[in-house]
Amino acid sequence: QVQLVESGGGLVQAGGSLRLSCVLSGRTFSGYAMGWFRQVPGKEREFVATISGSGSRTRYGDSVKGRFTISRDNVKNTAYLQMDSLAPEDTAVYYCAATNSFHTYTDYNTRRTSYNYWGQGTQVTVSS
Repeated sequence: QVQLVESGGGLVQAGGSLRLSCVLSGRTFSGYAMGWFRQVPGKEREFVATISGSGSRTRYGDSVKGRFTISRDNVKNTAYLQMDSLAPEDTAVYYCAATNSFHTYTDYNTRRTSYNYWGQGTQVTVSS
């Protein structure tokens, strides 16, 4: 069974940075494409970023392009989300997710329904 655990959330001033981590256990990490999503209470869970198993391919949601960077370390079984130039609109619970493949030419990895496994989330709060 695959388990995902997020960490690194917290309170940060607008313009600041945070790095989220997601540790996968139970299966071979490099075999999974990883994704980050975020959700505000009462709103739909929103795609943030995804990365292929090897780390060679990435994709970002329009609202975070140029500010967030997804990466992974397959030795440590960890995916990261580096969040720079944070704004209050980035306040949300951030979720890590894993799925079996990365689809270069479709939006497969931007969809919630494509992911098999989810972490429990970590809160990110950005103050004005």
